[in-house]
Amino acid sequence: MKQVRSILINLLFTGVVLLLSTSSFAQALKKGAAGIPYPDMPEIAPLAVHIGKHLEVPESSKGPAIEPGKGYRIQELGKGIYMITDNAYQSMFMEYESDVVVIDAPPSFAQHIRKAIAEVTNKRITHLVYSHAHIDHIGGVKSLNLEKQPVIIGQEETKRLLVRANDAGRPVPTITFKDKYTLKVGTRQLELSYHGVAHEPGNIFIYAPAQQTLMVVDVIFPGWMPWRRFALAKDVPGYFAQVEEINKMKWKTLVSGHVERTGTHADVAEQLEFMNDLKKAARVALASTKFGEGLDPADGMNAWAGFGNYIDRVVIQIVNSVTPKWSTRLGGYDVFIWDQAYAMEQTLRIEEQ
Repeated sequence: MKQVRSILINLLFTGVVLLLSTSSFAQALKKGAAGIPYPDMPEIAPLAVHIGKHLEVPESSKGPAIEPGKGYRIQELGKGIYMITDNAYQSMFMEYESDVVVIDAPPSFAQHIRKAIAEVTNKRITHLVYSHAHIDHIGGVKSLNLEKQPVIIGQEETKRLLVRANDAGRPVPTITFKDKYTLKVGTRQLELSYHGVAHEPGNIFIYAPAQQTLMVVDVIFPGWMPWRRFALAKDVPGYFAQVEEINKMKWKTLVSGHVERTGTHADVAEQLEFMNDLKKAARVALASTKFGEGLDPADGMNAWAGFGNYIDRVVIQIVNSVTPKWSTRLGGYDVFIWDQAYAMEQTLRIEEQ
C-alpha cells in the first residue's frame, strides 16, 4: 500500500512539473505573482514576511521575571491593591475589610487568580469588574470556580456586547452604568468612568484614588509598540484622544492589561510621542506620494491596484521616517510597525483629512 501511495505521489508531482513547464500555464502564473520590492523598502520586514530573529527587546521594556513553574506574579500597588500578571496579560484585585474585588479575569492565568489572592488573604471574591467585553481579558471568569455568583459591574456598552455574544464564559454584568460609577466596599473605593469609544465600546477607566492607581486596558503599552492597528482600535482618533487624556491625568501607577510591568507617566508620554511622530510622518507621506507611480499601465483601469500601489508606497515612506528614532526604544517595534503605519494612513486619508 505504501509503495502504491509513493508511486501516486511521484506521478502527481511529475504531472505538476510538466504542467508548470508549459508556456501558457507558466505565463498565467506570472500574472499577479510577487515581483521586485517597491523602491526604498526599509530593512524592517513587511507584513507576512517571515524573518529569523526580531529586534532585541530594550531593557527598559522588561519587567520582573516570573518564578519558573508558577505561571504568575503579584505586585502590590499600595493599600490593598494588587496586580496579577503572567507578563503578557494583567488583572488587578482590591482587598477590603470583608472580601475581595477582582478586575478582569484573563483566560491565560485566570485559574491562578484565587491562588494569587490566597497569598495575600483568605477572603472570598464578591465583586468582579469588567474593563471591557473582550474574551482575552474577561473570558476566564468560569476558571475562578466561585461558589457564589459575584456582583459583576460593567459599562452599558459592555453589557450590550455580551448579551449579543451570548457567551456562557463571559457572564453579563449585573450592575451597569453609562458615564460614572463609584464602587464602595468597606472603606475602599474604585471610580469607574467611560470616556467614549477608542479600543472598544464600553472600555472603561478604573481608578483607585487612595492608591493613585489607574487601570486602562488595551490603550497604553508601557515600553512597547502598541498591539497591531493601535490595539485593534474601533476608533483611532478616539484612541489618540484617550492616550492624551491619560497623559494629562493625575495618577502614580498604571495597569495597562498587557506587557511585563506597570506603567509610568513617562511611558504614556513616550507612547504619545511615538504616535504623534507616526501621524506627522503619515501626513507628509500622503501629501508627497503621487498616485499611480510605478503601476503597470495594464492595471490602469484596476482601481484597487491603483490604491494598493499608492497606499503601499505611503506606508513605506512612513516606516522609513520613524524607524531610525523608534526601532531601539519600543519592544516589538518591528513586529507591528507596518500595521500601525497602514492604520495611520487609512485614518488620516478617510477619517481626519
